[in-house]
Amino acid sequence: MPNFITSYFGSTLTPGAAGNQFWALVYVFVIFTGVSVAVMAMNWLERKALAHFQIRLGPMRVGPHGLLQPIADAIKLALKEDIIPSEADQFIFWVAPLIGLLAAFTVYTVIPFGPSEAVSDMNIGILFMLGVSSIGVLGIVVAGWASNSHYPLIGALRSSAQMVSYEVAMGLAVVSAVLMTSMNEKGTGTLSMIGIVQAQQQQGIWFIFKFFPLGFIAFAIFAIAMIAETNRAPFDMAEAESELTAGYHTEYSGLRWSLFMLAEYAAMIAVSSIAITVWLGGWMRPFPNLLRAPAWGFIFSLFPGLTFAGLAAIAVIGTIRMPSHSFFKIQRMGLAGFAAVLGLIAFLLLVLAVAGRSPDASVAARFNAGIGYVYWFVLKIAVFMYLFIWYRATWPRYRFDQLMRVGWKVLLPISLGVLILTAIAGVVVS
Repeated sequence: MPNFITSYFGSTLTPGAAGNQFWALVYVFVIFTGVSVAVMAMNWLERKALAHFQIRLGPMRVGPHGLLQPIADAIKLALKEDIIPSEADQFIFWVAPLIGLLAAFTVYTVIPFGPSEAVSDMNIGILFMLGVSSIGVLGIVVAGWASNSHYPLIGALRSSAQMVSYEVAMGLAVVSAVLMTSMNEKGTGTLSMIGIVQAQQQQGIWFIFKFFPLGFIAFAIFAIAMIAETNRAPFDMAEAESELTAGYHTEYSGLRWSLFMLAEYAAMIAVSSIAITVWLGGWMRPFPNLLRAPAWGFIFSLFPGLTFAGLAAIAVIGTIRMPSHSFFKIQRMGLAGFAAVLGLIAFLLLVLAVAGRSPDASVAARFNAGIGYVYWFVLKIAVFMYLFIWYRATWPRYRFDQLMRVGWKVLLPISLGVLILTAIAGVVVS
């Protein structure tokens, strides 16, 4: 094999830090594909979860339990007529969805799914993520202005006001966590995303529990602000359909509209990744310092395989419970095939976990460790994604004046107080 491929094998650095462009491109492709598939899965899960919240079934017709509905939606949107208003600024109207999409996916270049499972590790990684993620709102503002229509323009103005109001509190909450990284022997902090996770590992505590309740309050501020930053309910003022028809994307249709939705869900995963990295230990499993025995490591390495086995069991139960009528024959076969695929993945992961326990299986052990890092990171993201759905089904939309009041009169003073108290606590402890 070529040297530019094999030279990265066994490296403990990210492809960017190792200067290997080939593997950096591989990581970019894997992340782009994984996030795109995750967005499709999130679309299906949100529709099903909201339906069950309201005692409905959700998608059921296209594929078993509607599993193929996201694919059908993608095909429909790709083939749907794409209309540009005659009075719109056509070039900016065309570019606007791409701005939000590029901003959302660029953030993933510094998201660490593991100690070396990232495209690159910048020494200003947290600033890069906050800066690039905030650019996403520019796509919304530009789309509203370029549409040359009243409702999109109002939605764009609301979105820009939200960004200014909540970005400040979000940044101060992150600074509080950055201060916590300096609580070590050298007294030096870090802005590296990987360094923040390693600081939590060295200190033996996730920053959400650091200087309790200060770390928890900072996390809560960030969690509220990130909902507003992604225009999700109950802060979805930029696309309030009851007031603005559809908000900033009222004039968009077809593929361009789908790019806005892709950017929104990708941004949700991105901001969740920031929260997980900064406060919830990133790729670390539960109690990594307390449960350090090899037996515990083996038990936790079984979790990915057991998770897929559980999903396979759910699919099998669904297959058994499906009516035996001939109309459901294809759906039964499809769900059974899906269960078989999940079962095969579970079997392979369990075999890999057992093989990685052998002292001679260094490659299998390293590969299994990488799977574990990605698994725990993705599992934490899944919890955040469910919370996004839960919030949407539970709380009514805020009025715009309430939204501004929460941002400026509640979150900003609290985040300032938490930052000052965290600095004081750090000085006292050191």
